[in-house]
Amino acid sequence: MFGYVKPYTPYLYIKDDTLYKALYCGVCKGIRKTCGQRARFGLTFDIATFSAIVHNLAGKDVTIKKGRCVAHAIIPRPMAGVDGLTELCAYINVALCYHKIKDDIRDGDGGRVKLLFFGKGMKRADKKYPEISRIITECYGKLTALEDKKCSSLDEVSEPFSEMMVRLGGFALKEKSDENSEKLFYFLGKWIYLIDALDDYEKDVKDGKYNPLFFSFGEIPTVKELKEKNGKELSFAFSDIFAGLKDAIGGCKFYFNHDLIDNVILKGIPEITLSILKKGSKDER
Repeated sequence: MFGYVKPYTPYLYIKDDTLYKALYCGVCKGIRKTCGQRARFGLTFDIATFSAIVHNLAGKDVTIKKGRCVAHAIIPRPMAGVDGLTELCAYINVALCYHKIKDDIRDGDGGRVKLLFFGKGMKRADKKYPEISRIITECYGKLTALEDKKCSSLDEVSEPFSEMMVRLGGFALKEKSDENSEKLFYFLGKWIYLIDALDDYEKDVKDGKYNPLFFSFGEIPTVKELKEKNGKELSFAFSDIFAGLKDAIGGCKFYFNHDLIDNVILKGIPEITLSILKKGSKDER
């Protein structure tokens, strides 16, 4: 993933901040256990949220104990235990990171050295869960084909990433997966893809790389001009995602307190979108 999916801390309860950090540490420990030390460099905020969602929807609570690690060697901090779902999240994180680096290399961004850090871990992930790699490879293949033909439809080009998230979520949840959880992962995937495109917009335009927003809104060179000329349409595209996410979590059956998930989905995602939209503006915070 890309590291965008995280809580909005000003409205985050202390208990949920503790849980989120514990889940983050839990996946980190899970990566070390399943894929080796070097693969921990690919840990993202997104996977902590993914872990929170699948544990809650699956009805499998985590055990939290204080512990130490290399990053927190002096003062112990709450860490989630490594259960089966956490290990699965670890494998997914490593596989996503590996394929994201491969995609960056294809786009000319380099990363061959970074890829070496995840080679061993990727082999372990492929051996344990070949289905994960198959899902990611298939969806990235569809995405590459759309990007290569300079697709101008935001809905069409974001579909493969949405499909990937739905399939990975379903693979983790198994029989607990339903229409609402699929909808949650669908819109989450769509948002991740489009917010990454918005964040990289001017860099992509400058480097002559494909960006779906550039082709969708008429090849406009800067984010500032994009907002000035197509602000309503851009706002609608993201508002539609926010509405889909809100509707999805409203229908999901959460087995535990879901304040953390509400914070991430209902506050964190809109706030991050707003902050990226304001980049380069006079009212940038």
